[in-house]
Amino acid sequence: MPAAEHDLVVIGAGPGGYVAAIRAAQLGLNVASAEREAALGGTCLRIGCIPSKALLESSERFHEAKSGLIAHGVKLSGVELDLPAMMRRKDQVVTRLTQGVDFLFKKNKITRYSGTARLDGPGRVLISPTEPRASASGGTGASASGSELKAKHIIIATGSVPASLPNIVFDGQRICSSTEALGFDSVPKHLVVIGAGYIGLELGSVWSRLGAKVTILEYLDRILPGIDTEIATDAQKLFQKQGLEFRLGAEVHSAFAKGASCVVEVEGTEPILCDRVLVAVGRKSNTQNIGLASLNIKLDEKGRITVDEHFATSAAGVYAIGDVIRGPMLAHKAEEEGVACVEHIVTGYGHVDYNAIPGIVYTNPEIASVGKTEEELRSSGIEYRKGTFPFRANGRALALAQIDGKIKILADKTTDRILGVHIIGPRAGDLIAEAAAAIAFSASAEDIARTPHAHPTLSEALKEAALAVDGRSIHA
Repeated sequence: MPAAEHDLVVIGAGPGGYVAAIRAAQLGLNVASAEREAALGGTCLRIGCIPSKALLESSERFHEAKSGLIAHGVKLSGVELDLPAMMRRKDQVVTRLTQGVDFLFKKNKITRYSGTARLDGPGRVLISPTEPRASASGGTGASASGSELKAKHIIIATGSVPASLPNIVFDGQRICSSTEALGFDSVPKHLVVIGAGYIGLELGSVWSRLGAKVTILEYLDRILPGIDTEIATDAQKLFQKQGLEFRLGAEVHSAFAKGASCVVEVEGTEPILCDRVLVAVGRKSNTQNIGLASLNIKLDEKGRITVDEHFATSAAGVYAIGDVIRGPMLAHKAEEEGVACVEHIVTGYGHVDYNAIPGIVYTNPEIASVGKTEEELRSSGIEYRKGTFPFRANGRALALAQIDGKIKILADKTTDRILGVHIIGPRAGDLIAEAAAAIAFSASAEDIARTPHAHPTLSEALKEAALAVDGRSIHA
C-alpha cells in the first residue's frame, strides 16, 4: 500500500498536538494526527489536568458540606462520601471533553491515525498498532492503524510521562504516579506524597479532604519550587491548618510495598509506614522510541528536543512543541506553541510571549503566578516596587467566606511596567488572566489602577494591589 501523503503530520493529540492540528487545518493544510491512545486529548484531558480538577472540585464540595457551610447558616447532617459516584463524574467529564476533541477533528477534516507513531527518515512517519490497554476515559474509536505516512512537515507533540526517583519503581497499586492517584478505589488511611509541587499538593489536597492522613515529603526546604517564596510560605501555613503534614528537607531513599502496607525510607529518620505512596517529583519529556535517531534529532542534557525560536529541530521539516522541549510543562504553553509553530510554517510569523504564561495550583486557596518572582528580580539586579492587598479587605471575598490570601504586584521601579503578579486566594486562577494580559501588553501598575473594576468583585483586589505599588491603596 502506498504511503498516505499529508502537508502536516502531528505526532501526539494532547493540548499542543490537537490545537496545532486544528490551527493548521484552519490555515488550509492537509493535516493528519497520530495518537496512540483511544481517546484524544493527551495526558491533560485523560489523566492529568481535567480529571484532577474534577476531583478537586468534588472533594472540596464534600469537605464544605461536612464542615464549611455552617458559617452560611446551612446545617447538614449525615453527609457521606460516595467515592464510586465521584469517580464516575470525573470520568464523565473526561469523556465529554475527549469526545469533543474528536468532534473538532471531524469538523476540521483532520485525518486521524490511531497507533504508535515513529519517525522513519526525512518526511516519513510509521504508524504501528498500539497494544490494547485499559482506559478510564472512554473516547472514540480508531480510524486507521499500521500505516505509512509522508509529509513535508512533522510536529512532535508527544508530551511527558511521570518521573520517579532512584530505588522507587511504580507498581500501579501501592507505589503510584498521579495517573493511579486519580482513580483510587478507596480512601487511603495514610497517603505519603513525595514532592511538594503542583501535582503533589493538588492530589494530596483531594485525598486529605476525603479523609486520608496526608504526609508530604519535599527534598527542598520549601514547597512549590519556582513559585514566589512569599506566596509559597503563606500557602504552606494555610495547608498545614487544613491538616496536610509537611516534612521539608526530606531525602527519600526508597519506597516499596510490604504486605498490605508501604514503607518509605527517608534519610535521618525512622521509616514511614503508610497505605499508599504517590510519587509526584515532576515529569520528564516523552522522547523515547519515537524514531529521533533516524533523523539525528538532538536532545539536551535533560532529554528534551532541542529547537530554535520557531520550534524547528535539527532535522529539516521536523518541529517539536510542548513538554518535549524546554520551558514549563503546562498545557496552555503547549497550545500557544502549537499555534505559533503552524502559523510560522504557513505565514512565516509565529510568536509566544513566555513571560505572559501563567501557572496555577488548583488547591484551596488557589495559587496563580505570571511573570517574574521577587527572587528572580533580585538575582537579576532589577529594581522594583511592590504592592500587596489582602483578600480579607475585599467585600466579595468576605461574602464568599474566603478571605485567606493576597495579591502581590511587582513593577519596575523606574518605568512602573508590571514585571510579575502573584496571587493566593479565591479564584486566583481566573484572576491571573487580567495580569497576564497586562504583561502581554506591557501595561504599568498605573494602567491597572486606573482601570474601573466592578464592585463587589474579587478583581478589585488586583486594582488595590496596583494602587499599593504607589502607596495609595484605598481599602487597606
